Amino acid sequence: MSIITPAKPRTALKAARHSRADQVYDQVKRDIAEFSLVPGDRFTENELCERLGVSRTPVRQALVRLQHEGYVEVLFRSGWRVLPFDFDKFEQFYDLRMVLETTAAQRLCADGEQVDRALVEELSQVWLVPVAERCRDGVKVGRWDEAFHCSLVAAAGNAEMARVHKDVTDRIRIIRRLDFTKQARIDATYDEHGEILKAIRAKRADQATMLLRAHIATSQAEVRKITLHEVHLARMGGRSGAST
Repeated sequence: MSIITPAKPRTALKAARHSRADQVYDQVKRDIAEFSLVPGDRFTENELCERLGVSRTPVRQALVRLQHEGYVEVLFRSGWRVLPFDFDKFEQFYDLRMVLETTAAQRLCADGEQVDRALVEELSQVWLVPVAERCRDGVKVGRWDEAFHCSLVAAAGNAEMARVHKDVTDRIRIIRRLDFTKQARIDATYDEHGEILKAIRAKRADQATMLLRAHIATSQAEVRKITLHEVHLARMGGRSGAST
């Protein structure tokens, strides 16, 4: 008597396709954030299928999602293109960052029941280190900077604030990473993060808020200076494997 293996449920197949679409979505976003794909680059669905080893359906699903979020656009009969930077939108995201992060700092200084003080101390171990022990790798510091700001908001104990902040962080990632191609900005980030943490640990809300505002405003001002040439230089640096 032969055993008949039941067909995989349609819902399971659908979940698997969505999982692959999520993987493609994450990879393309990572390619953009790490300058493997830069504004103006063109590619086809077939190229993605071959590179990622997936079928066309999840690739199409991922690209439509990225199109909706403003990362790419479809070109008539010629594939897809990474969209140019929308600096007006970046300005809006930075304004939103300012509101979320300064609110989080005030909550951290108030030290309410939901505040995660242990997370603040973990950040201090990364950023309050002697100058000689500071990391000089711009790629790593860029990731740590992102984690610093996300962790500050998460430590404030409002899950919805943290969720919105994470969405904003995803949208401005490529711009922030460009900030860390310059050694002076790496040094300034250590200094500024350290002062912010000291103010929060001392529960000096006004000072912490002022320092955060200045820190974010400086980064926002750097965004306005970015050129496509700098983006291509960052891509070349990534391909050579050189740290910044």
